[in-house]
Amino acid sequence: MDSFENFQYDSASSYGGGMSVVDDTSSVYTANTTSQSAVPVDLETLSITDDRSVVTSSNGTGEGSQSHDQARTGIDDDFDAVLDDLKDEGHVDLPPHACSYCGIHSPASVVKCLICSKWFCNSRGNTSASHIVNHLVRAKHKEVILHAESPLGETVPECYNCGSKNVFMLGFIPAKSDTVVVLLCRQPCAAISKDISWNASLWAPLIDDRSFLSWLVKPPSETEQLRSRQISFQQINRLEDLWRENANATLEDLEKPGVDDEPQPVILRYEDAYQYQNIFGPLVKIEADYDKRLKESQTQTDISVRWDLGLNQKRVAWFCLPKLESGEVRLAVGDELRLKYSGQLHKPWEGDGHVIKIPNNVSDEVGLELRRSEGVPIDVAHNFTVDFVWKSTSFDRMQLAMKTFAVDEKSVSGYIYHKLLGHELEPQSLRTQMPKRFSAPGLPELNHSQMYAVKSVLQKPLSLIQGPPGTGKTVTSASIVYHLAKMNPGQVLVCAPSNVAVDQLTEKIHATGLKVVRLTAKSREALDSSVSFLTLHQQVANNTTHVELQKLIQLKNEQGELSSNDERKYKALIRQCEKEILSAADVICCTCVGAGDPRLSKLKFRTVLIDEATQAAEPGMPVSLISDETLTSNFAF
Repeated sequence: MDSFENFQYDSASSYGGGMSVVDDTSSVYTANTTSQSAVPVDLETLSITDDRSVVTSSNGTGEGSQSHDQARTGIDDDFDAVLDDLKDEGHVDLPPHACSYCGIHSPASVVKCLICSKWFCNSRGNTSASHIVNHLVRAKHKEVILHAESPLGETVPECYNCGSKNVFMLGFIPAKSDTVVVLLCRQPCAAISKDISWNASLWAPLIDDRSFLSWLVKPPSETEQLRSRQISFQQINRLEDLWRENANATLEDLEKPGVDDEPQPVILRYEDAYQYQNIFGPLVKIEADYDKRLKESQTQTDISVRWDLGLNQKRVAWFCLPKLESGEVRLAVGDELRLKYSGQLHKPWEGDGHVIKIPNNVSDEVGLELRRSEGVPIDVAHNFTVDFVWKSTSFDRMQLAMKTFAVDEKSVSGYIYHKLLGHELEPQSLRTQMPKRFSAPGLPELNHSQMYAVKSVLQKPLSLIQGPPGTGKTVTSASIVYHLAKMNPGQVLVCAPSNVAVDQLTEKIHATGLKVVRLTAKSREALDSSVSFLTLHQQVANNTTHVELQKLIQLKNEQGELSSNDERKYKALIRQCEKEILSAADVICCTCVGAGDPRLSKLKFRTVLIDEATQAAEPGMPVSLISDETLTSNFAF
């Protein structure tokens, strides 16, 4: 790092007015503290005044006043014309270090984002935060470098102790000698620092009130801000979104046709299912496109891999993901990843697999079980690339469900149809024989409010149950499912937006003695859970009625694969066994999007219960409702 001379704190800074700073090591700034012989210039005296008061001439006639006003008017007009010319961006060639938002290019006021190599200033403009902070937050970037001609030179702010460059974690501590300032990250370096030359309790962040401290990055002057391009917060958001697709996009690109087409807003009441689909369809596509870009942008290179062989004789790759440790990406058990190698020690190879382990308190490694073990470069340990595999299954099912809802009048009952569209209807009640006991076997006894909820649900075609945490909504839901399965012909479909919620409810319903099947996605079949024995694939594997299927399953486990004829027979027997198990079940449990699984396409459900419904995306709800005649909804918070 370069050393920086003759640099002083800006007296307007919240910290250390007059304190000087320099550098003899990384992130330790110093400066010349001797006084300057030259008289400092007061910049405020250079500001343009607007004194319109009458000035009398020496002869007292006021003629000097008229000439003075005329001269001042001419100056004002010239100044306004200059500002107009400066604001006309089409005639101004900005330097490469100009702010990507507003065009300000004073070297002391701009910094470059090290991730995207774009420059931004420390001006707030028309927003509540400075432009550089706005960008770092929106783009989830954390590292910057100062301009080479700035008072501190071409410097990357980093922790003096550990080298961290995360500006949101960095702060400074004035040294006791009053000649240096030390940069330290908030945790853990500032907390554990024992150096006697500074007081860790004086630590203060580099970013204060959503802008960099003025002694580090100088705020542009009012004149510079007047000359700059005026940009709104909405334009900043749109430009950041556009940069995800085109890194070279500019503010002018926002004016192109089709770039700023806003989707129709969601409304409370819809005329028909076609309007519902026309509004939510584009929103689902926007979310799908964003999710895809997010997944594809999480590629990580230079990964070291440790190979292992699982108990099921499948190859398992163990590795660490730096972006996962820093919180930049999210990973869950069951997610699909693609591992690739293109080095010189082995021929190019790539393989897909699903995550079987994520970092925890014991280990920071990620476990990836590969689908195929052929050709895996187990002798190579370095230079791998990890891609996140994006799947459109959930979004495709949402779109298909809304399309079916729009074109098929029999997809749901008339009452549910109008309720989903927000139409006002007369309350309806169902004629049913109430049970003598509302509590279900195997579950705790219900209190009065829970019994009232069960009774209300059994009498209405559409119900909403809500309550604070710990009030027994899951037990109440399981009791409702038990009575619905006993009172009504047909099966009950139980859904929730998350797999964890589905598993919890499945366990409760199983305790009542009902035949329950937990339907999981194919990608999650290898994952263990508390209700694994209730999953469809486990019930198929443990089924004893199909002797030939059991032989094929054993043969496949031993050999790893089957011949083409055996494979066709194996798949046909699997489908037949799955159909039998699903048809014999009293209750089928799955996620909301999982209700669109092709294995459920031939089944008709008269009753549906949706747990934690307010946590689900609304377009995902119709997936579990299509082809149902009665809906019971349980909204849990």
